[in-house]
Amino acid sequence: MSEVGSYPVINGGICPSGYVEVYNQPKDTITISQGGASAGYVNWMKTEFWAGAHCYVVIPNKEIVSNRYVYHYVKSIESKLQECQYGAGIPALAKKTVEQVQIPLPPLAIQSRIVEILDHFTNLTANLTAELALRRKQFEHFREKLLSLDGVEGVEWKALGGVCEYSKKRIVAAELNNANYVSVENLLQNKKGKTQSECCPDAGCWTKFEVGDVLIGNIRPYLRKIWLADIIGGTNGDVLVIHIKDSDVLCPSYLYYILSSEDFFTYDTSNSKGAKMPRGDKSAVMAYSFPVPPLAVQQSIVEQLDKFTALIQNIENELALRQKQYEYCREKLLSFPSPSL
Repeated sequence: MSEVGSYPVINGGICPSGYVEVYNQPKDTITISQGGASAGYVNWMKTEFWAGAHCYVVIPNKEIVSNRYVYHYVKSIESKLQECQYGAGIPALAKKTVEQVQIPLPPLAIQSRIVEILDHFTNLTANLTAELALRRKQFEHFREKLLSLDGVEGVEWKALGGVCEYSKKRIVAAELNNANYVSVENLLQNKKGKTQSECCPDAGCWTKFEVGDVLIGNIRPYLRKIWLADIIGGTNGDVLVIHIKDSDVLCPSYLYYILSSEDFFTYDTSNSKGAKMPRGDKSAVMAYSFPVPPLAVQQSIVEQLDKFTALIQNIENELALRQKQYEYCREKLLSFPSPSL
């Protein structure tokens, strides 16, 4: 098995576990993850693939049920299947659980109409997903080009530690809540910002961050966790709080775009220490060198990148809306009385 091949290998995860040059299952096939944290995940394979030992392949009787209808129905109970996981170390989904799933069977003509409606929504989300991936790729290219600052006058290369410092301020637990307490757990992967924390300290003093500070997850830097603070709050030692020394030299949003670049995260990851739980090297982070143009140039770059970011955010919002519409219609169309698993 390798990373290069014609056919994906489907096992217990959401993504292929590798690629091979042969296949044992045809395209347009339903699979259900058998093992691992994603056991119960339901997928529709658009291409031929190799089914490994840790996935179930669903083959409907096409004389009485539409293959695609089965997919939409089983996908609608995916969360219930995942609730049936057993085992502490590596969770699994029992074959018996899958076999006992009962599917309501309206006439084939009704199934076909249901599939037509639901596929309309899945096609919309697929198109939006493809557009989003393209726009993100364009954004990365556009950002790298802008931040190269080719031909721009007045550019100085500076080490991060020359213009920034780690926050030395502290904040007491009484001033923190689930909205303004940030840990690596509620920083989102791949530069997606943060979400609300599920827990908050009730005692002690914590590292304070202010509006305009850049927070970076320091555990597993390759996860690319970063957020530009728009509120005052607190965090712990697993999150780096980078504070600008002089606002007349560096714009917070410009710094954020610099530190959210692939160049920085590649650098941070390459300098991290530890095997199982690598941490970024705080000294190496402050040694990171980047171009600092005049403030007016920084602000111009930020304005251009902000417009592109807003475009991506609009697509993300539209995708989330279409997904909700799909799930709502699916629930209404497939709301047949059914026994519990």
